[in-house]
Amino acid sequence: MITVLGAGVAGLCAATALAEQGMTVEVVTPADAPDPVSGLAGGMLAPFCEGDGADPLVTRRGQQSIAWWSARVRSFQPRGTLVLAAARDRAELDRFARATQNHRTVRPDDLEPDLSGRFARGLFFADEGHLDPAEAMASLRSRLTTRGVRFHHGPHTGSRIVDCRGWSARADLPDLRGVRGEMLELFAPQVALTRTIRLLHPRFPCYIVPRGQHRYMIGATMVETADGGPITARALMELLSAAYAVHPGFAEARLIHGGAGLRPAFPDNIPALRRAGDRIHMNGMHRHGFLMAPVLATDLAQQLCHEVIYAN
Repeated sequence: MITVLGAGVAGLCAATALAEQGMTVEVVTPADAPDPVSGLAGGMLAPFCEGDGADPLVTRRGQQSIAWWSARVRSFQPRGTLVLAAARDRAELDRFARATQNHRTVRPDDLEPDLSGRFARGLFFADEGHLDPAEAMASLRSRLTTRGVRFHHGPHTGSRIVDCRGWSARADLPDLRGVRGEMLELFAPQVALTRTIRLLHPRFPCYIVPRGQHRYMIGATMVETADGGPITARALMELLSAAYAVHPGFAEARLIHGGAGLRPAFPDNIPALRRAGDRIHMNGMHRHGFLMAPVLATDLAQQLCHEVIYAN
């Protein structure tokens, strides 16, 4: 029996990869555990866009996650990413083009007619996509339950522990830090966008991810702090301002939800597997949870399978 601690995206991906290899798995979450920060994620599968600032490993290995999610969740949309900048920020678009790969220059309204006349040029990353984090996590949990994986609050019964508790594991990972992220979910019936939009800005870049039925996730700030309090007025105003800059219809949108959470990150911002005795930590997802969790989960399952074969 392998015990997976945590039922966020890291824990669910780890349990899925292990169960698919035929291993006996349980998922344990303490009764007082906070809601997983994964629920506040954008759900973007954008490895090429991550070339702007992320380690090249994230771009290279993150590409594998697209096929992984596509095979397992209904909400995956292979619609690509459209990157935009206001006319005054066109230097940002040029800089982003130099920092990334696998894109082409487009007229934005050729892809998104609802942007007609607002942007003269954009970058299109056709091999990217997005998903709805809530639906994706529910789908993984349902698949695991069907396979006989038990979800409970403890105590654990497994002889091996895979710790996927994110920020809650900070006592065991001294170099783990929190990176605050804030997001909004809007209902905007006057907006009709079908793919992830990234708006570049020197101070507060943002992204807009369609959730269907005129719902949009607007995110996300990145603040180097371990303050996990509610969304700030500043973040609220900046995110709404950025959304309005993309489409004026967001001015009439209704705020469904606003949230904030702490992304767990290692000093190099690269998600990793770490061993500590009989425990394996899968942590440090930073802003790459949905992009990198399937990759690390696959690595984890392969390592444990080899250990079982060697032991026998």
